[in-house]
Amino acid sequence: MQFQNVQGRNEIVTCPVCEKQVRAVSINEHLDNACSDDVHRQALAESNPDSPFELGSSATMKPIKRHSISSNHIPIAPIFQSIQKHAIDSETNGTAPTRSTPGMKKRPLPVTDAPLRTTSKRSKITATSFQALLPLPEMVRPRELADFIGQSHLLEPSSFLSTSLRSKSLESMILWGPPGCGKTTLARLISHATSSESIFKELSATSSGSAEVRTILEDSKNVLLRTGRQTTLFLDEIHRFNRAQQDIFLPYVEQGHVRLIGATTENPSFKVTAALLSRCRVLVLEPLNECEVMTVLRNAISIVEDRISATLELTTPFNCSETQDNEEMQSSSQTIVDKDTTSTLYPHVTPEVLSTIVSLAAGDARCALSLLDIALKCQNDIDESSLVTSLKRSVAVSYNRSGDSRYDMISALHKSVRGSDADAALYWLARMLNAGEDPLYIVRRMIVCASEDIGVADVHALPLATATLQACQAVGMPECRINLAHLVVYLSEARKSTRAYEGYKCAEEAAKLDPSIPVPFQMRNAPTNLMKELGYGRDYAYNPAYAHPVHNTYLPIQIQGHKFLKMNDSSDKIWDENALRHWELEVNGGKDWEGREICLLQGDARGRC
Repeated sequence: MQFQNVQGRNEIVTCPVCEKQVRAVSINEHLDNACSDDVHRQALAESNPDSPFELGSSATMKPIKRHSISSNHIPIAPIFQSIQKHAIDSETNGTAPTRSTPGMKKRPLPVTDAPLRTTSKRSKITATSFQALLPLPEMVRPRELADFIGQSHLLEPSSFLSTSLRSKSLESMILWGPPGCGKTTLARLISHATSSESIFKELSATSSGSAEVRTILEDSKNVLLRTGRQTTLFLDEIHRFNRAQQDIFLPYVEQGHVRLIGATTENPSFKVTAALLSRCRVLVLEPLNECEVMTVLRNAISIVEDRISATLELTTPFNCSETQDNEEMQSSSQTIVDKDTTSTLYPHVTPEVLSTIVSLAAGDARCALSLLDIALKCQNDIDESSLVTSLKRSVAVSYNRSGDSRYDMISALHKSVRGSDADAALYWLARMLNAGEDPLYIVRRMIVCASEDIGVADVHALPLATATLQACQAVGMPECRINLAHLVVYLSEARKSTRAYEGYKCAEEAAKLDPSIPVPFQMRNAPTNLMKELGYGRDYAYNPAYAHPVHNTYLPIQIQGHKFLKMNDSSDKIWDENALRHWELEVNGGKDWEGREICLLQGDARGRC
C-alpha cells in the first residue's frame, strides 16, 4: 500500500471501523490496538494544539514536546486523510473544493445546490422490456392452436393434421404458402402441442449451414436412443438449401430420428428434391381472406389496449373509480373485436382505415399487422385521408421475378390475349411493368403467342412482335411500354388460328412413336454417283418443273395417309351451349353470337362445328 506524508499533526479523521474521531498520526496505532479507547482519548487530547499536556500510556498528563514534522514522519494511507480543511475553505470562499496539482492553478468550480451527479450502471433488459421492443406481428403471435386464425381446411377435425395430432403420429411435412399465411406460427404451435413427447429445434436456411444441421441431426439421433424422445426440426425457407444440403435430411427422416417441418414460399415441386418430397407430406396454406385479416387486426388492437391498461394499473395508485373505468375500457376493447366500432385509445384507427389495411395486405397477416403498427403510432388527431395515403405509400408491390407470381401474371397476360380480351391484357401488362418486370421477357412471350394463337390467321402478327422486340431493345423503359401496349392490343384483337401449333403437336406425337423409321428413298439426297446407284432420289419429281401438280412419296409407308394439319380452324372443335350462352350474357350483352347459325350449318348432326 502506498502512503503519503501527513499534512499536519492536528488533522482529525474518522476511523472506518468504529467511526470514532482519531488524529491522523494515530490512526494506524488505533487500528493495531483494535480501536482501543486509550489511543482514542490520546488522540483527542492531542487534537488541541494549545494544551500543554499529552496523554501517555499510563493515562498521566505529560507536557507536550513540540516537534516539527519532517519528511521521515510516519506516513498515512490516503483513505484516512481528512478533507475537513478543504471543506472549511470552501464554505469560507464560496467555492467547491478542487484537487490541486503542483505547478498548475485551476479555476474553482462554483457551488450550486444541485445534487451530485452519480454514474449509474447500465440497466438490464428484463423480459417485460424485451417484450415491449418486439414488433407487433411477433407480439400478437398466438400461443395456442385454438387461437390460430385461418387455414380451416388444415385444422378441421377430419383433416390430416388434426388426426395426426390426436393420434400422436405426426409425420414430416412441408408447409407451402405465401408470406404471412401462418407457416412459422403453425409449426411452433404444432411443436407446442407435441412438446410432451418431442423436442423442438428451429433453424432458418438463410442463416444456417450444413455443419449446424448435421450437428442437430446427430444430437437428435443420440437423444432418441437415450430418452426415446423424437426431435422436431423446423427449417424455415427450406427452398434456400441446394440439393446436396437437402439430401442431408434423407437418412434421418427416413429412419425416424427427426421429424422435419419445412416452410417455403416457393413451389416444392421445383425447389425441394424429389427424394425429400417423397418422405414428407406437403400441406398447402392459402392466403387469409378479408374476414380473417380483419379478425387478426381487431385482436391485435385488443391485445395492445389490454397491455396499456395493465401498465396504467401498475403505475397508478389503486382507486375504486379508476378500477371501474378500466373495466369499462376493457369491455369497450372487447367490443372492438365483436363489432365494427372505433378504438377508444386509438380513435384515428377508424373502420375505413382498417378496411384499407385489409385491402393493402392482400391476405398477408404480417403485412397487415405492420401497417396497423404504423397506424397505431400516429397521432390521434391525424386526418383519416392522410393516414390512408401514408399507408398506401408504405406498401411494396408483392412481385417476385423468380417466384410463382411472375409466371402467374405472364400466364394471365397470355390467356387474356388468347381470349381476345384487350382490357385484361393491358391490365396484366401494366401490373408486370409497374412491378419492375423486364420488358424483353414480356415481348418474348408475345412472340410465341403470335405464332401459337394467331398463327396463319394474321401473317402480320409475328413481324409486329419481332419489331416490338427490336423497339424495346433500342428504346428501353419507360417509353417501350407504349410499344408493348401496341403489340398486346393488336394480338388481342387479331383473328386466332392454332392450325400450325396443333398440327405440329400431332406430328410430334407420331414422330415419338418410332424414331427409327427410315426416310423413303425417293426423298433422300443423292450428291454422289454411288448414292444414285443405290436408289437415292429415284423417281423424284421436281415440282417447280411441272405446270401441274405431281405426286411424290413424302411420308414413310408406316404413317402414309395421316393428316396432321386441320383443313380449317372450325374442324374438330367442341360445341358447348352452356359456355356459349354464358359468354353471350356476360360479354355480348345477352345477344346471340353472330357466328352461331353459320357454325351450326357447317357442323354435323351431333352439334360439332
